Amino acid sequence: MDYLKINKKSWNKRTEIHYDSEFYNNENFKKTGNSLNEIELEFLKEIKGKKVLHLQCHFGQDSISLSKLGAEVTGVDLSDLAIEKAQNLAKEMGVNTQFICSDIYNLPTIHDEKYDMVFSSYGTVGWLPDSNQWAEVISHFLKPDGKFVFAEFHPVVWMFDDPVEKVAYRYFNSDPVIEEEEGTYTDKNADIKETCITWNHSLGEVFNALKNNGLGVTEFQEYDYSPYNCFQNLEEIEKGKFRFKKYGDKLPMVYSLVAIKQ
Repeated sequence: MDYLKINKKSWNKRTEIHYDSEFYNNENFKKTGNSLNEIELEFLKEIKGKKVLHLQCHFGQDSISLSKLGAEVTGVDLSDLAIEKAQNLAKEMGVNTQFICSDIYNLPTIHDEKYDMVFSSYGTVGWLPDSNQWAEVISHFLKPDGKFVFAEFHPVVWMFDDPVEKVAYRYFNSDPVIEEEEGTYTDKNADIKETCITWNHSLGEVFNALKNNGLGVTEFQEYDYSPYNCFQNLEEIEKGKFRFKKYGDKLPMVYSLVAIKQ
């Protein structure tokens, strides 16, 4: 099964809905120039003048936000429609953010720059089957002593079924998770029904993949909330912080880390 072809089709369909959604609120973003959360901003200090590679950037809001903070940014995404939207959005906002349409694993064959920082966030690594190859790509693009900044949904979250009522999947990465999803996280009732293929990568797997590719984790945090209302049956406990109604503060929902290329 060609997971790249299937997932690219899925993300092109999602992009059509996401771009004009209330979830992403592009009109407000054009005014504020910032889509980043405090979780990742904690690790994105002193990036002015730095070269930053943003992997799996969707239609570029976070890439543009990094540019607004003074970084020289290149965003990468599998979806050609998302990259087209990103380029148009950057042009409209008057920033020089660059974008490349590419599968992450294939990126080193078409792009040869080196970066001070690689950044990736929220719902990214789960679309890739091989975490070691993912970390190899990150290491490839980082300069010596370069920094990888990563914020991601906790693998515990992906163990549950969509209504978050029961554990349906393994914590550990064994087989691909093949699902036919109706709607999308910006609109559960959207007229879209797409097959997607994902993988659940445990924390141990992620840490070992980074270590095996010369990336030493220097900071690590876990959080009992999501900054996004992107799952079913969430409640907002305070502005911009969401938890599952059924589980409250009992589950980890997000983690973040910094790794340095040694």
